[in-house]
Amino acid sequence: MGNTCLSSELVWLFRHNGFLKLPGVLSTERVEALRAAILADVAGEVEPVLRNAEGRVVRLSQLLERHSIFRETIGDATALEPLAALLGPNIEVVLNRHNHATLNLAGKTDTFHRDVVQWTRGLVTVIFYLEATTLENGCTQVVPGSHLWPGVSVLHNLQKEAQIDQAGLLQQAVPVPMPAGGMLAIDSLIFHRIGENVTNQSRMSMTVGYHSVDELLDDVQPKRLLVQGERIYMGNDK
Repeated sequence: MGNTCLSSELVWLFRHNGFLKLPGVLSTERVEALRAAILADVAGEVEPVLRNAEGRVVRLSQLLERHSIFRETIGDATALEPLAALLGPNIEVVLNRHNHATLNLAGKTDTFHRDVVQWTRGLVTVIFYLEATTLENGCTQVVPGSHLWPGVSVLHNLQKEAQIDQAGLLQQAVPVPMPAGGMLAIDSLIFHRIGENVTNQSRMSMTVGYHSVDELLDDVQPKRLLVQGERIYMGNDK
């Protein structure tokens, strides 16, 4: 897979733009194994799931509690090596944000949203694309630099925020097509959404939230999964 470490220039670009295509690419074998595990749980309607208006399963929640391949993938060096340049050596995955696989079906539309409302609780959201994502099947859209916008009061429907709407920020969105096996890292504060799928095919992906170990917490967090390094405590009360 080659060297997946990030250069200092790419780290700067992520900080500046709020998103970055990660250099590592999941192998074809890994992508097919992930797809098979997801499709099996979709066919079996293994809860917890989210259904669309027609009753079809379009999302598998609590992904990391399912098949072992999901944990293996999110803790693989392909993902963690570039993330270490952004987050440092001690990395956790959150279990109560993202942690799902999605089937973007024909006709699905989405609103612009953030993954967190304030910068003090930031994540690096990583989207693993298990099918090629294009303009036609609804690739991710981002508003570059919008992670620098102040905190908002809601996660979804950002067009309803008067300041954002009046500033015309959402009209500056750009599409980010990605190949199957590709990974996109986004600052959780960036304005983004899934595009509309105008094909008769799905667009499958899995989404995971990573962050640095919080060095000011001295107890185990049950909704955090350590995937690299160690949990350190650096508070000045001890």
